[in-house]
Amino acid sequence: MTDTRKGVFDYDTHSVSAADTLTPADRYQELFVAVQTGRVFEDSKTFVDCAPRIDPEQILDNYRTRCHEPDFDLVAFVHDHFSVFEMPPKEFVANPNDSLAEHIDRLWPVLTRHPKHHPRHSSLLPLPHDYVVPGGRFTEMYYWDSYFTMLGLDESGHCELLRAMADNFAYLIDTYGHVPNGNRSYYLSRSQPPVFALMTDLFEETGVHRASDYLPQLLKEHAFWTEGADRLRPGEAHRRCICLADGSVLNRYWDERDTPREESYLEDIETARSSSRPAHEVYRDLRAGAESGWDFSSRWLGDPTRLSSIRTTNIIPVDLNSFLYYLELKIAQLSEVKGWQGCVKTFRAHAEARLAAIDRYLWHDERGAYFDYDWTLQAARDNLTAATVTPLFVRLASDHQAARVADVVRDRLLAPGGLSTTEVSGSGEQWDRPNGWAPLQWMAIRGLQRYGHDALALQIEERWLSIVSHLYERESKLVEKYVLRPCVEHAGGGEYPLQDGFGWTNGVTRKLMQEDPSHEAHRCRAGQCRVD
Repeated sequence: MTDTRKGVFDYDTHSVSAADTLTPADRYQELFVAVQTGRVFEDSKTFVDCAPRIDPEQILDNYRTRCHEPDFDLVAFVHDHFSVFEMPPKEFVANPNDSLAEHIDRLWPVLTRHPKHHPRHSSLLPLPHDYVVPGGRFTEMYYWDSYFTMLGLDESGHCELLRAMADNFAYLIDTYGHVPNGNRSYYLSRSQPPVFALMTDLFEETGVHRASDYLPQLLKEHAFWTEGADRLRPGEAHRRCICLADGSVLNRYWDERDTPREESYLEDIETARSSSRPAHEVYRDLRAGAESGWDFSSRWLGDPTRLSSIRTTNIIPVDLNSFLYYLELKIAQLSEVKGWQGCVKTFRAHAEARLAAIDRYLWHDERGAYFDYDWTLQAARDNLTAATVTPLFVRLASDHQAARVADVVRDRLLAPGGLSTTEVSGSGEQWDRPNGWAPLQWMAIRGLQRYGHDALALQIEERWLSIVSHLYERESKLVEKYVLRPCVEHAGGGEYPLQDGFGWTNGVTRKLMQEDPSHEAHRCRAGQCRVD
């Protein structure tokens, strides 16, 4: 193989087919608009994931020639010119006699994709190695999902697949300067919560690569998130950076585009129409909400009952700045390993400045928790969310702060099935009550354990595993999100139906099960599972 970076990584850039970085909207123009507004497919994501059967330019020419004909059939035209991805029927059949761990282990091959299967001229961005997708409608690799998925791959013994995904993420950063939301052209304008530094810890722990091998990519990712920060004056913002009144710089979620998301095109248009704000502002905030991974939540809304009130770019999030603190600290630590003393000094200073700003703007001792900050209103947000555990997860909280957060979590966010996402019910958004999500459980459990709050961490763990096992007993599957109480109801809300699979649920559940195999839920088989 051609080694493009001095023997550290195992990918050959010449073996990766050239990416078509034009998005479907840019590529197909008025045909794209016609398909999405005409609801040719029930799910807006279906068309942007289609592969063209012939050259895309020829497809557009054909459409322009024929679209005004009196008997033109748009649906037939699309199916004639595009192939729609469909999961092969009966590709995976659950065995009701499998334990939960056995079921997860059997799912990994089903969720694995191979570079040789990348269709030409589709929106899929080629990668050099195999990778794992979440499942359901999500047929590409996602950024922050993958970290939580990798936890389970490690426990299931898939070291080579873990190595492959490590090299894929290094490739994405080297190629595009950041990790896109997912490996699709329509995701290139945004990223997701920056967890690559956390991944490097996992790579080192599992023997995939030394964390210090990834220092060039960590530096590139930091440059992406902080671009323009050094030129800001108090009260100014540039892309993902905000300069606050005292000169502190913190980060927000952002997207380079201010048009409807292509995978949710008609939904975004309808949302913007119900707002009194300029449409492009609403689109940008919807896109930034997608970059957050919490798409969507009352967390980002001015009015928790109206998605059109979304104001993501006005909000400085607790979790994003916690992850960036960890990134800066990790760069400093790995630079010391390399002997790069100038880099050590610079990034320790970055981390210290960010920590001071987090304590000043995001920590509220009187409320005993971390809250997002609205930099345009110059006021803390009043909605408590599960993001308050992220400072514990990355170890930036003091012992006092961690103890206060533990009390608030116990009193206000603990549900029968684990950690609640927010305190808001009835918003209609999937990142609100009553739904719970695997990554939030993992960060809460680990964060609380790191500060000695083991009993609360164990409560969250046992409740989460019980609720996952309860649905597995009933339906022999794992899903994207859960209603956090024993019930027959499926989690809802958001823009699409509940998805089966499911990458990060598999990963977190598999990791937690391995750590406490004595728990009844861990040995769940059909007909033998109990929810306390």
